[in-house]
Amino acid sequence: MEKTNLSAEMRAAAAETARVVSGVPQGVLQAPTPCGDWDLRTLLNHTILWTSYSAERRAHGESVAEDLMSKDFTAEPGFREDYARQIGRAVSAWSDPKAWEGTLGVMGDATPAADVGAMLVMEMALHGWDVARATGQEYQPGEAVATAVERTVQAQAELFRKYQGFADPVAIAGPAPAFDRALALSGRDPDWKKPG
Repeated sequence: MEKTNLSAEMRAAAAETARVVSGVPQGVLQAPTPCGDWDLRTLLNHTILWTSYSAERRAHGESVAEDLMSKDFTAEPGFREDYARQIGRAVSAWSDPKAWEGTLGVMGDATPAADVGAMLVMEMALHGWDVARATGQEYQPGEAVATAVERTVQAQAELFRKYQGFADPVAIAGPAPAFDRALALSGRDPDWKKPG
């Protein structure tokens, strides 16, 4: 039976993503990323909004505040530390087993809270990898996170593609680790490296 409470995996994915964001160098916010035409500033703002602020609100059955939707978090000099604190609050909110029970509204549909939590783990890990690759860092999800993310990508890939959240799958040759398979299925090239 699949685990429905991924709070341990969320804690691990959040810690690794916060580590990567803390390692973003100064003066590189215009750098290209694995996310199509998004530069690093766009990627960071998306990641910060959805994996920390929105994630915390989701645990309480709420939506993210409208004023945060267009905020440039990277304009704050302490955005790296702020993100670490805020994603910590999100993880804390999801550490309550009740957060994983019942349903939450997602784009007008009642969605199991456990599925929403699993998608948040996926977003943390995939976007953590995106930020890492864009800044020349390594992202190390660990086996439990990689397995959970692959399972969630398999379950949600078509939905995410429908809303332009994922690109078409990328072919990979031969056997590959679970996280690489998840990256490829989500439309990312596991071998992507920052230009230059």
